[in-house]
Amino acid sequence: MSHVLRRSLTADQPVIVRGEGSYLIDSKGTRYLDACGGAAVSSLGHDNAAVRAAVTRQMETLSYAHTGLFTNEPAEALADYLIAHAPEGTGEGRVMYLGSGSEAMEAALKLARQYHLENGQPERTHLIARAPSYHGNTLGALAVGGHAGRRAPFQPMLIDVDHIEAAYPYRLQEQDETEADFALRMANQLEDSIQALGPETVAAFIAEPVVGASLGSQPAPAGYFKRIREICDTHGVLYIADEVMCGMGRTGSLFALEQEGIAADITTMAKGLGAGYMPIAAVMASEKVVGAILSGSGKLWNGHTYMSHAVACAGALAVMQEIDDRDLLARVRSLGSRLETGLRDRLGQHAHVGDIRGRGLFWTAEVVADRDSKAPFDVTQNIAGRLLQAAMDRGVITYPSQGCAGGVHGDHVLLAPCFTATEAEIDRIVDVLAESIEAATG
Repeated sequence: MSHVLRRSLTADQPVIVRGEGSYLIDSKGTRYLDACGGAAVSSLGHDNAAVRAAVTRQMETLSYAHTGLFTNEPAEALADYLIAHAPEGTGEGRVMYLGSGSEAMEAALKLARQYHLENGQPERTHLIARAPSYHGNTLGALAVGGHAGRRAPFQPMLIDVDHIEAAYPYRLQEQDETEADFALRMANQLEDSIQALGPETVAAFIAEPVVGASLGSQPAPAGYFKRIREICDTHGVLYIADEVMCGMGRTGSLFALEQEGIAADITTMAKGLGAGYMPIAAVMASEKVVGAILSGSGKLWNGHTYMSHAVACAGALAVMQEIDDRDLLARVRSLGSRLETGLRDRLGQHAHVGDIRGRGLFWTAEVVADRDSKAPFDVTQNIAGRLLQAAMDRGVITYPSQGCAGGVHGDHVLLAPCFTATEAEIDRIVDVLAESIEAATG
């Protein structure tokens, strides 16, 4: 019997003992090709020597010093790197470090509140986010998330947050509607929500540049985020970009928002920041947000014991250096193109594949009961679970999920391979996914 409080208290889980490139290896010697990076985490594979060495070197000199009194070299160097590579418009921002994406979102919400208080606008308390979306599992992060299934057990404990629809063309774009018109219609929902709440009462809008697990690697239509930025600026509302899953190179640029031509006021990142080698997340505040604090109290009103942990920051800095030194962003784009082509060739006309969507090395196939009507499978059929098991039986780890069609129904399987994967591994992922969909829906 295990004394670990696992996600499933009844499942008999393999014990992973070793990582080798894109593979995880269990105690029985079974090899699993990691096609999803855990949850878009393991971007550099599971045995990167440079990152391991950087973590070891840092452990030999300094592991921890409390940030109430001290800073450290890795934290400063990593912040310099992230600000230097941030989307144009971020300015001379600053970065804080935390332990998980959920913590980062919690800290971002508090930072937005502090910004408005420092500016003398205490009435700005309302938050607007999108559905479906997922922003983390703390109560604050879960409240801004728009995934009905994940929220349901904790609903009575959540703060009130307004939600607009995510830009989800497969189910929401009208037949004769252009991409530009669809983008404008979806973005203008934010304007409507702000007006309904009262522009002077809205603190922030929260959205993933590319929607992650809740919708399955869904990019925004062209022009959507430029209109979002315009609306936020008009009404003094902060835009918080959740790049926890889609950022740090996953979509082919270091920050996913770079490809939208705008900058956020506050950005959260995690997962690919540490690539699984150390638990680390970050919140990046733009020059505008930092400036309000510098002109006011001069203090950050949110602190955690393990902020700016030297070993975690050293590991993340090494991850960034590996991405640069090996030109891995270009590899994400080329492997991503191969993955997209493979998925469309194998599954584009499949009777139970309704949509294929994504960007970079971040792709999803939405599985439906009927292709013509887009009707999802009944949730009790657990197609996502069956897909997971079918792929595992074939030695490949995928990320199936439910809830893309209304928050409860709707099955999709997300892929987020390592940036260092081989072309043969990409091809195998496509083959196994096609076989698994056939097995799960047949």
